[in-house]
Amino acid sequence: MEVKIGVQHAPREINIESSQSADEVEAAVADALSGTSKLLTLEDEHGRKVLIPADRLAYVEIGEPAARRVGFGAAL
Repeated sequence: MEVKIGVQHAPREINIESSQSADEVEAAVADALSGTSKLLTLEDEHGRKVLIPADRLAYVEIGEPAARRVGFGAAL
């Protein structure tokens, strides 16, 4: 699962490839924004955790990873 996170006052967004489902990521974001948790905690494919203060979240984009094309003349 590809997750893009915009952080206030940061020039770049954070991109994470996570093994968590879209529902799990959405629940973590909802908990952070509701005040239940002060941190948004996500885990990437390699088991590393990313912690972002909930009050600094600008946006969160959840999407499927793009299929990587291999070879010449790959069909569009």
